[in-house]
Amino acid sequence: MKFIMIVGPQAVGKMTVGHELEKITDLKLFHNHLTIELVHPFFNYGTEVGSRLVKSFRQQMFEEFAASDLYGVIFTFVWRFDVQVDWDYVEKTSQIFESKGVEVYIVELQADLDERLERNKSPHRLEHKPTKRDIEWSEEHLKSVANKFRLNSFDGEVTRKNYIKINNTNLTAAETAKLIQERLEL
Repeated sequence: MKFIMIVGPQAVGKMTVGHELEKITDLKLFHNHLTIELVHPFFNYGTEVGSRLVKSFRQQMFEEFAASDLYGVIFTFVWRFDVQVDWDYVEKTSQIFESKGVEVYIVELQADLDERLERNKSPHRLEHKPTKRDIEWSEEHLKSVANKFRLNSFDGEVTRKNYIKINNTNLTAAETAKLIQERLEL
């Protein structure tokens, strides 16, 4: 089994690339908004209970995935590289899979802010992420988070064995997925 964590800032294309990667491999996509959108009608993700439920659902899914006979799973995550709790989350999640002998891969995507602002309005994104449909709020939130946190790693900062970084500013989601497939030999 393979566990691929696609990380990067909001609207960099994690979910869209994940969908394209799912089409050309036997991997299944479990993007981060599946749990957020499930909980949101009842408890906002920004609240203590909303956050707790999202984390709990994800952990349970990870444990079931790791114990399953699936070929592999893709998960998407906004990793704040200047926040230790996010490093701990990546490590804890990786350990769930590695403890079962699953290979863990981290794919980091980066793209220019202007491109991310355009992608933020894409029909594909809005179809799968209802909480992003208020474009004015979503753009302000994207800019605010980009100004508050470091959402891409420094060169050499991520030292995991199966790690790649791709600037997908000028690549389509399909091109990026193909590049990931080739580099990770999926």
